[in-house]
Amino acid sequence: MITKIERRLKIKTRIRGKISGTAACPRMTVFRSNKQIYVQLVNDAEGKTLVAASSLGLEKAPKKELAAKVGTLIAQKAQEAGITTVVFDRNGYLYHGRIKELADAARNGGLKF
Repeated sequence: MITKIERRLKIKTRIRGKISGTAACPRMTVFRSNKQIYVQLVNDAEGKTLVAASSLGLEKAPKKELAAKVGTLIAQKAQEAGITTVVFDRNGYLYHGRIKELADAARNGGLKF
């Protein structure tokens, strides 16, 4: 029987086989833990993180609201770095809940997926 984590990692490897980020269009990858959410823009050609944001320094709020704040924060940082288009990597998580809130907030902030 496959556990939740094994299932997510299997989906993650399938997704990563299809997408990758470049300097012009980096990969926006999301990681969520039980309490926090992290996002970074990665250039896979060089193996470097261009921009990163997380909910660590933000004030307490419900998880979905924190995800939305992190989405707007990453959009601001990306525009300061001159990045407008990204490839979204949900990292094996379902496009639902906090992941969806983060993606919608990043889109509203000016990023194009």
